[in-house]
Amino acid sequence: MDSQTCSVKKLHDQIEQTLNNGSLSHPRCRQRATEIFDLVHDVSQGLAGDDHFDSILELAQNMVNEGLTPSCREFGEHVASFVDQHQEEFISHIRTHTCPTGRCPMLTPAPCQMACPAGIDIPSYVTLVGQGKYAEAISVIRRDNPFPWVCGLVCTHPCEFMCVRGRMDKSIAIMDLKGFAAEKAMSAQSYQNPEPSPDNGRKICIIGAGPGGLTAAYYLALRGYRVTVIEALPVAGGMMMVGIPRYRLPREVIDREVAMIESLGVEIRLNTRLGKDVTIESLRSEGFEGFLLAIGAHGSYKLMIPGEDDYEGVIPAVSFLRRVSLGDHRRPGKKVAVVGGGNVAIDAARTCLRLGCERVTILYRRTHDQMPAHHEEVVEAEEEGVSFSYLTIPKQVQGAEGRATGIVCVRAELSEPDESGRRRPVPVEGSEHVIEADVIIPAIGQEIRPQGLEAFEEVDWTRRNTIRVHTVTMQTNQQGVFAVGDAVTGPATVVEAIAGGKKAASAIHRHFEGIAQPALPRVPVRRRRLPHFDLPASLKMDLDRPKMHQLSNDRRRITFQQVHLGFNEQQAHEESKRCLRCDICIRCGRCVEICRDKMGIEALRLGYLDFDNPGPTDLRITAERCIACGACATNCPTGAMQMTDRDGYRELSLCGTVLNRLQLEYCEVCGAVLGPARYHDYIVKRVRDVSPTSNGRRICLECARRQSGGQHAEITPPPR
Repeated sequence: MDSQTCSVKKLHDQIEQTLNNGSLSHPRCRQRATEIFDLVHDVSQGLAGDDHFDSILELAQNMVNEGLTPSCREFGEHVASFVDQHQEEFISHIRTHTCPTGRCPMLTPAPCQMACPAGIDIPSYVTLVGQGKYAEAISVIRRDNPFPWVCGLVCTHPCEFMCVRGRMDKSIAIMDLKGFAAEKAMSAQSYQNPEPSPDNGRKICIIGAGPGGLTAAYYLALRGYRVTVIEALPVAGGMMMVGIPRYRLPREVIDREVAMIESLGVEIRLNTRLGKDVTIESLRSEGFEGFLLAIGAHGSYKLMIPGEDDYEGVIPAVSFLRRVSLGDHRRPGKKVAVVGGGNVAIDAARTCLRLGCERVTILYRRTHDQMPAHHEEVVEAEEEGVSFSYLTIPKQVQGAEGRATGIVCVRAELSEPDESGRRRPVPVEGSEHVIEADVIIPAIGQEIRPQGLEAFEEVDWTRRNTIRVHTVTMQTNQQGVFAVGDAVTGPATVVEAIAGGKKAASAIHRHFEGIAQPALPRVPVRRRRLPHFDLPASLKMDLDRPKMHQLSNDRRRITFQQVHLGFNEQQAHEESKRCLRCDICIRCGRCVEICRDKMGIEALRLGYLDFDNPGPTDLRITAERCIACGACATNCPTGAMQMTDRDGYRELSLCGTVLNRLQLEYCEVCGAVLGPARYHDYIVKRVRDVSPTSNGRRICLECARRQSGGQHAEITPPPR
């Protein structure tokens, strides 16, 4: 099947064509086909229940068994065969309310949800936050991510990059709304776990209590598995706990969400290293049937320059951050040089400032614009007093009496673009200089250290020192052994590890239940389709993304208090209302085309609908030009554009945003609705006799016909 063809949509169109061409002439046969069409239509619209699939097959088989006509029997055989052949896609539509191909308009996920590694139903939880339903919002998030509070503070938020609102002005603060909802729900003690399935007796062991391993533990526990997590560190959380500084992610946040997972019956054994404190044989003797390898990237790449291993004061960034996270807050030195340009380098530099270091400099071999660190983190580091030395290449570590005293560097310039268009830093001859530093922190990359995993002899490792797995099932070459997180992808983000953990939990469950594994990656699931907010277009345009409250610089430099203080309730509610509800409007542009090309009005200036090449957008201009004809709403495939009559007015709205509101006129004879004056004038201007006036009176078409017929009846025909 073509990857762009949806089986449900294909069968839907085939049945519709058969009903329209009259080939099913027998009344009972036609009735059966209509019932099947209604069921398939429900599936394509996201309205189907669990019994729809069996009902379609049952009705099709009835048509075969009854054999009322050859065409009836052939139709039933075709439907039964087609549905059976594509049952996984039909069941996916029914259970996830999502069309993988995007061909079913009502089931197309929003771009933000498609961009989320964990596949969270973002439009639904953003809407629930705006309604003040924080516990429900967290419930929606935790269907796909058991760490909403953590991700509400440190997620890389790729969803915001794909946010359609960002094509108008600024993207929705999706990450911050998640953190706000989690904090509110936790504070109100309404942050609850779902009800787990009954104990199925199977035991699973997870190696590593990082975000990937704990996520898998959460979803396996909900399915009734007995899960034990072994962790070499004295704390749970993995790199969330020992790799991310407390000023970004307070320890209490991790502890609270880990505790929610433990309350499902998950056992976490701390200070337990595989190969030293326990062995595979001892774990198997405890009854563990399956294993998930979820170790993090706790190793650091070296600078590979002279003097790096010769002097005290050269501390790998990952080791340094872990030491501080575990409680060692001693100042490492007075003058610090951090080598690297990623988020870890920024974290290390800002941590040094908080420990009392007098001068902290980041050395980066490329330019400011090429730094891989998040722009917000770089700006905040600059605000706190971190210095940056760009186009600087370390060459050698200098020292005296066994301790580092400085780092020899050369200045660089960018070369001409290579075949890929990338410009490489080239050392400038004769530009050597020394940067004084008694502490040098390399932060140029992380690596996996597989100590203890040697017992899994059949597990295959790649040249990058990562575990080779099936990309969909996360299964290794060894039976019953799965892997996830940094051990598979290399150093990655928290949300990517969470996504892998969720996928691994599903694969482990299918493995032990004998359920066929999916052939392709899963499509994000639409959990809800909630009503939208109603608000005027002017307000929708005027609302701006709120500025995040932050701790003052003076406090930031001397404490590990959380820097981002979060939104207040009013800010969160208003930010939710900025959402364009792209889970309802699929940005097909049909409304704009109808208004412009068919009606000639051009009342819709919605340049953001063109995702790749957005143009000007002004939701307010519709009220100036729209005649309320309803052509856009009639041709909208998802119901995003709606026209309603209420309280004497006709309103046109797009996902709840009121674009136009015109007063209705009524027939002066019978009282029927004529529509707004602007629409009436438009019609009269083009077809003078469609809705004529009588002595300046507005009358409907039916009354006009009666009046015209009465006038003709009074005329006496001339004699022959």
